[in-house]
Amino acid sequence: MFPDYSSSEAFAVLAKDPVLAAIISRGQPLISSKSEDLYYKLLGSIVSQQLSTKVAAVIFRRFTGLFPDNYPHPQLVLKATDEVLRGAGLSFQKIGYMRNVATFAKEGHMAHATIDAMESEDLIRHLTQIKGVGRWTVEMLLMFALERPDVFPVDDLGIQNAMKRHYGLEETGKRLKLRMQDIAENWQPYRTIASKYLWQSLDSTPK
Repeated sequence: MFPDYSSSEAFAVLAKDPVLAAIISRGQPLISSKSEDLYYKLLGSIVSQQLSTKVAAVIFRRFTGLFPDNYPHPQLVLKATDEVLRGAGLSFQKIGYMRNVATFAKEGHMAHATIDAMESEDLIRHLTQIKGVGRWTVEMLLMFALERPDVFPVDDLGIQNAMKRHYGLEETGKRLKLRMQDIAENWQPYRTIASKYLWQSLDSTPK
C-alpha cells in the first residue's frame, strides 16, 4: 500500500526522535516513485551497480533504445547478442545478470500481482534467487518501486554515513549496524520514510 508521506501518523511517530524530527523539518517533501513494472526497475538497478547516477542513466537509455518502443521485453533481451549489448556500454558481467533477470521474468516469476502480495522478506528471498541480484538491490525496489513503508537498508553506505553524522556514531562493522538498528526500531512502521529523509540530508538518495 502506498504510504502517505504527509500523514500525521507517520510524522507523529518519527517526530519522537528529535534528531530525525530536525532532519525532516529541514527536508523537502518526498515524491512518489511507485511503479508496477518491477522487471524494468530491476534491469535499471543492475545497470546502476557501481556507477554514478549520471553514467548509469546514459547506459540505461542506450540499452532501452536498442528495443522497439524503448522497452526491453524479456524475450528480446535474451535474443540480443553480446556485441549489441556491449555496444550500449554494458559489461559482460552485467549482460549476464540482465539475462538472468529476463529469464526469471519470462518464466512468470515477476508478475506484479504476485510480487505485490509477498511480504518484504519473502520478496527479498524470491528475487535474490537471481544471480546478480542482492539484498540491497531488492531493498531499493521495495522502498522506491513498491513503496513499502517499513524497510531499513542497514547495509547502505548512505544511510550509514547519515546516521554517523547526525547521531554521532563512532562504531564500525557489525557494532555500527546494531546501533543503527536499535535507533531505527523507534521509527517503525515508517523506517522507509525515515531512511529517505536521511539520504536527502546528505543529498545521496539512490536513483
